Amino acid sequence: MNARQGFVGQKVERREDARFLTGRGQYTDDITLPGQTYGVFVRSPHGHARIRKLDTKAAAAAPGVLGIFTGEHFKAVGGLPCGWLINSLDGKPMVEPKHPVLADGKVRYVGDRVALVVAETLEQAKAAAAMVDVDYEELPAVVDAAKAVGFKAAVHDEAPNNQCYHWGIGDKDGVDAAIKGAAHVTKLSFRNNRLIPNAIEPRAANASYDVNADSYTLYVANQNPHVERLLMCAFVLGIPEHKMRVVAPDVGGGFGSKIYLYGEETALVFASKQIKRPIKWTADRSEAFLSDAHGRDHVTTAELALDKDGRFLALRANTTANLGAYLSTFASCIPTILHATLLAGQYKTPKIWCEVTAVFTNTAPVDAYRGAGRPEATYLVERLVETAATEMKLDPAEIRRRNFITEFPYATPVGLTYDTGDYNATLKRAVELADVAGFGKRKAASEAKGLARGIGYACYIEACGIAPSSVAGALGARAGLFEAGEVRVHPTGKVTVFTGSHSHGQGHETTFAQVVADKLGIPMEDVDIQHGDTGKILFGMGTYGSRSIAVGGTAIVKALDKIITKGRKIAAHLMEAADSDVVFEGGQFKVAGTDKAVPFASVALTAYVPHNFPHDKLEPGLNENAFYDPSNFTFPAGSYICEVEVDKATGAVRIDRFTAVDDFGNVINPMIVEGQVHGGLVQGIGQALLEHGVYDDGSGQLLSGSYMDYAMPRADDMPSFQVETVKGTPCMHNPLGVKGCGEAGAIGSPPAVINAICNALGVKDVPMPATPHTVWKAARAAA
Repeated sequence: MNARQGFVGQKVERREDARFLTGRGQYTDDITLPGQTYGVFVRSPHGHARIRKLDTKAAAAAPGVLGIFTGEHFKAVGGLPCGWLINSLDGKPMVEPKHPVLADGKVRYVGDRVALVVAETLEQAKAAAAMVDVDYEELPAVVDAAKAVGFKAAVHDEAPNNQCYHWGIGDKDGVDAAIKGAAHVTKLSFRNNRLIPNAIEPRAANASYDVNADSYTLYVANQNPHVERLLMCAFVLGIPEHKMRVVAPDVGGGFGSKIYLYGEETALVFASKQIKRPIKWTADRSEAFLSDAHGRDHVTTAELALDKDGRFLALRANTTANLGAYLSTFASCIPTILHATLLAGQYKTPKIWCEVTAVFTNTAPVDAYRGAGRPEATYLVERLVETAATEMKLDPAEIRRRNFITEFPYATPVGLTYDTGDYNATLKRAVELADVAGFGKRKAASEAKGLARGIGYACYIEACGIAPSSVAGALGARAGLFEAGEVRVHPTGKVTVFTGSHSHGQGHETTFAQVVADKLGIPMEDVDIQHGDTGKILFGMGTYGSRSIAVGGTAIVKALDKIITKGRKIAAHLMEAADSDVVFEGGQFKVAGTDKAVPFASVALTAYVPHNFPHDKLEPGLNENAFYDPSNFTFPAGSYICEVEVDKATGAVRIDRFTAVDDFGNVINPMIVEGQVHGGLVQGIGQALLEHGVYDDGSGQLLSGSYMDYAMPRADDMPSFQVETVKGTPCMHNPLGVKGCGEAGAIGSPPAVINAICNALGVKDVPMPATPHTVWKAARAAA
């Protein structure tokens, strides 16, 4: 493609795919350092137990063993920190028990880290780990969030009733009064099922210590290497930050599970100095099931009050959120700031009250998973809305239209201000694409085959582009959520971009290059994108919350603006014109109103030849950086419609049609956006129909700890999606006009699927996951 045709908005194929498809990607486990050793973790087989004795003598004497590390080695260091402070309704801060690198006297979930064994080979480390003798005193384990408060055994002494915080937002008295006087109240109680991330690449780390420089290098499968470095250095190990380099090379997916600082890489960094050799650890899939941060796991009761015409008056929600055994990096904000603040949805509900009780249990820590609080909020709202429509005998599309927000900016009752949107447009297009008018004929055809057919709607909104720091800080964030970008123009006019955003499947190397090439009017081949290395990158807060293009991309654009401003001054000197007369367009600096022009590459070369321009007024070189901290979130939104066929005799559900219409503002690469939506839809449908992290209620054992028991979605579980991005409402506060897209599919699809199944069966609720057994029971109950 000619650079002057423009790249933004084009379906450019992903540049990074060539190396991935030909096996040339380099992941953490591919990196082998001189003197490489291997680490294996001894993990708790119990959900809750005291460590009475930990004997490592036999293991230490095993062949090849270089060191064994236990909780005793980490008594003097800090615990893994939580990055978000939540205060309870009584004003008290949340309970923050220490999250030890390795267990210190007690284990609190199956998979909890007990010891690290380091040996010359992986086989030797595994053999020695099996020789570590641990004597446990088993304690009662609680795994169900609904049973945690008041359970007979406390997960932490600091939280004797297992409660971390009791938080609320909104107008409680106003909501209570509105519900009391409403013409109709819809009420639902449900669970948002626990999910286990299962990124294709398991977590991995390789830590080394340089004796001569007294410095560390950590290669790690992580979504935000600068934050990893900051938390580990400042809060846990006390290493000077400039003495630690963190590199996140190619990363095979994350979905949130690779945002956090984990004990595994922290232990490796510590141990690498002790043995003065690099140590590699790569989780096997069983370890990943046990020890990766899980997602969701809410128990909720919610009510929606309506007037006689179906207009919303108030919404009340009471949620108990399972945090697992410890506070993970962002765990505290998921069921609060990223959940309750989205309960307005797309609707002008005047009064909202949400109360959240967060509890500790003897399960793996729970944190952000694709959507992170937003899917839970959308599920709550859209299940209520669809159920209310059924109860009041209103068309599900019409009840939504009556309540849509239509004027912007709009301040919700739960703390957010939507800058722009057109919810009628996405719903109208979804209804057309889904051929809702023909649903009656399709339903009759299904019934003729002995099958029930149902249709379900979901209209989601999410706050993404996670930032701004001012809002986040006021809500308890303990760090800024800005992003940084650096643009380095070489003398030949080629460009290297350094971004604090991290790519682990999103296609940044393509989309960021499209933005840069489009802005500078140069070929995409002349743009190189660098990310994931604290030794190269200025700074960065990483990738999560659909923030990369909105926050990271804008930081790059602001750096490009500085490049162009300086370039105009150099070009003005070359063309003997005033700066104010020089414009930049199509890759050329031009004197307005004349035929004088200088190409971008010539200006770049001149910048590195100081005697060719007034170097007394300008520094040599053409290199600029910028930080960007947005003034608001971005608010993508969309309408999804699902049609299912259900065999009531067996409970089997087949998704026959799925339509997704989204408003992502301006779109940089429609092909990549469509791929992101497809991936999100699969994960959302997986939650609705298949996936469920289940622990035994007595022992705390993970019952769904392998692919034999945890049902991952497969290609034949999915329909052919109809996906469309409308010509949207551009974001009003970033120069690209973009919104996030990476989590949308996972947010809007679960309620659409469950609404369709409920419609097919004529029932009020079907729990997630809607397995054949669950659906069969619901069908029998309805009969």
